[in-house]
Amino acid sequence: MNLLIQGGRVIDPASGTDRVADVAIAEGRILAIGQAPAGFVPVQTVAAQGLVVAPGLVDLCARLRESGHPRPGQLSSERAAAAAGGVTTLVCPPDTSPVLDEAGLVEMLHYRTQLQGGPRVLPLGALTRALAGEVLSPMQQLADAGCVGFGQAEVPLVNTQVTQRALQYASSFGYSVWLRPQEYHLGKGVAASGPLATRMGLAGVPVAAETIALHTIFELVRSTQARVHLCRISSAAGVALVRQAKAEGLPVTCDVSINSLHLSDVDMGYFDSRMRLNPPLRQQRDRDALRAGLADGTIDALVSDHTPVDEDGKTLPFAEAEPGATGVELLLSLALKWAQESGLGVDRALAVVSSQAAQVLGQAPGALAASLGRLVVGGVADVCVFDPQAPWVVEPAALRSQGLHTPFGGYELPGRVRTTVVAGQVAFSA
Repeated sequence: MNLLIQGGRVIDPASGTDRVADVAIAEGRILAIGQAPAGFVPVQTVAAQGLVVAPGLVDLCARLRESGHPRPGQLSSERAAAAAGGVTTLVCPPDTSPVLDEAGLVEMLHYRTQLQGGPRVLPLGALTRALAGEVLSPMQQLADAGCVGFGQAEVPLVNTQVTQRALQYASSFGYSVWLRPQEYHLGKGVAASGPLATRMGLAGVPVAAETIALHTIFELVRSTQARVHLCRISSAAGVALVRQAKAEGLPVTCDVSINSLHLSDVDMGYFDSRMRLNPPLRQQRDRDALRAGLADGTIDALVSDHTPVDEDGKTLPFAEAEPGATGVELLLSLALKWAQESGLGVDRALAVVSSQAAQVLGQAPGALAASLGRLVVGGVADVCVFDPQAPWVVEPAALRSQGLHTPFGGYELPGRVRTTVVAGQVAFSA
C-alpha cells in the first residue's frame, strides 16, 4: 500500500533529522522523506500537521507470556498494546511457556506473529536448557531459527563455570548474551533493602546482589570478550560499575526499566502490590543515578519491562504477589516525561527507545539492522506518529494489554500516539 504521512515534524535521532516534511511509503519501505517522487499516488494519507513523525519504537524487554501453548489471545493482545504505544519491534525474553530453548518453538513463534501482522517480535533464546542453569542450549540452532541473543530472563546463573562456558561459546560465534545482574542467594527478597523494607517487614534485596553479579560478569567478559547486554540496572552503584566497564572498553551495554527510572521504594505505600516488581524499586538516590546514567549515555536504552499479570497474580499480600507490570503502552510517554524533567529534547527521549535500543541488537536482526529504530530512505517503514502536546491519563482498564496492573495508574503523561506503521502497514490508528 502506498502511504503518505503528510506535514509532520520528522525527527530521526540517528541522523539528526528534525524538520517538517512528508514521508512517502511504498511496498513496506520509505520511498522519500520530503518531496514524493513523480508518479507516487498514495492510497492512504495520514495528516500529521502539528504531530511528530518518529521511528517506530524498539522495546528491548516485553514479555508475551507464550510461545507454543498460548493463553487465549495473549500474543495478539500484547502486540496490539505495543502498536497502541508506538512500538514496532519487541524483544521477547525466553521465559515464555514453554521456554524458548528449541528451534521449533522459535519458528512457531515467528510463524504466529507473521500470520497475525503487527509489531514484529525478535525472540531471545534460552542460554541454558529450560533456564535451569546446567546445560547450554543449542545456541547455533536457535540463532538460525531467528533468536537475536541469549539470556536467562529472571533466572540467575548460580554456576559460574556454566556462565563462563556460555560466554566463551557466544564469543566464538559472535552472539550476544543478555543477563540481569543478580546474585542468586542475595536476590531472593521482595523489596529493596533499606529502612522502608525493614519497617514493613519485607525480605530485602541488597544492592550487593547487583554489584557482586556485575563484578563476576565483567571478569568473565574480560577473559572471553563476549558481548553482554545488562538488563534492567537498578542501583547507583550498578550505574557506576557499568560506567567504569565502558571506560575500560569492555563490550557491554545496558538498559533500565520505566519503573526504576520514575519510581522509588516509597511508592510502595501501604503494601501496594502494583509495585511488586523485578528488580525491586530502590531508593531515590538510585533513581536519580539511573536518570543521570540514561542522560549521559552510560545506560543505552529504556525498556518497558512489560509483564502482563492477571488479577489472581496481583490480589495477594505484597510478598506473595506475582512481580511485574504492564508497560509497553507507556514506554513513549514515560521517555518523554523523563526528557522533560531532565531538561532534554524530544530527540533524546526518542533515541533511548529507538536508535540506541536498536544499536544494542547489533547485526543480529539481519537485513533489518540497517534501518531498525531509524527513518531511512529505502529502509523498512516503521513509523510512530504522535502528538507531543496531548497529555493523557493512564486508566488501567482502558489499556489493551491483558495485564491491567501498572504502577502508573492515574498518572497524567505527555505524548499521545496517533498512528503506528509497521513495515508500511498501519498497525494502529487513533
